[in-house]
Amino acid sequence: MTRILVTGATGLIGAPTLAPLIASGREVHAVTSRRPRTGAAAPVHWHVCDLLDARATEALASQVAATELLHLAWYAEPGRVWSSPENLRWVEASLRLLQAFTEAGGRRAVLAGSCAEYAWQESTLCVESSTPCRPATLYGAAKHGLHVIAESYAAELGLSLAWGRIFFVFGPGEHEARLGGSVARSLLRGEPAICSHGEQRRDFIYSGDLAEAFVALLRSPVEGPLNMASGQATTVRALVQALADACGRPDLPRFGARPAVTGEPAELLADITRLRDEVGWTPAATLEQRAHDAIEGWRALLKSADVRRAPA
Repeated sequence: MTRILVTGATGLIGAPTLAPLIASGREVHAVTSRRPRTGAAAPVHWHVCDLLDARATEALASQVAATELLHLAWYAEPGRVWSSPENLRWVEASLRLLQAFTEAGGRRAVLAGSCAEYAWQESTLCVESSTPCRPATLYGAAKHGLHVIAESYAAELGLSLAWGRIFFVFGPGEHEARLGGSVARSLLRGEPAICSHGEQRRDFIYSGDLAEAFVALLRSPVEGPLNMASGQATTVRALVQALADACGRPDLPRFGARPAVTGEPAELLADITRLRDEVGWTPAATLEQRAHDAIEGWRALLKSADVRRAPA
């Protein structure tokens, strides 16, 4: 049986990868920085490990001796992530993990990159083979630097390596400082969802779909950088309104109540030709369907949180 090591396994993308990985017949070893709550996916072998700890990482890789690696973990505090020195620590930690995985017999690795690696213009359609990588932030530079080094390292050792550049994700459990998390929480509380004008065009992808795309990439022999996105251009306004409609509160969005971020692109979209044609993956549902799934997932999470807070 193929044995896989998944990092960031309780995160927005990592958590929904577990079920399809199990269904694919893999022995799943999931890494988290703290023990998962009761009800985490089973059968999964859970490992609590601080990946910033060199000895702990090396011991974990040796113990598991996985043949495949899906590395999703990274520092991700909203707002601060763009310029935080923590990005540098995660470059080092990720390279150490990749080396330890390879030395323990690993043969196939898929690592998470970011659309922030690309040079963003006012209107940008990101194509892996032609759009320049010229990151404007430390986060984007750290991700791109890791990719360059990891790709060279893999070529030297004959390791099969793919690099998935993530675009704009929404889904249950998203941090409340991010767009989807902020809007969903406001809607479910019956509060106005404060937004910018919402005319920015982005490629939004549901977290569960993104998880399935990463699993499909891992199972394929495809190597190199791939855009991990829906391939569909959507305005921020359309996503927010779809979430509001799914919640039954189409009256709550307040477009234009918050200023847009200065200097952000009007369009930032993804070409998913490689993901579609070489991996064979495209999203199976519409934005409206995934907005409904997101709201239902958020509803369940908030109800669970309320139950945990209730007095015994």
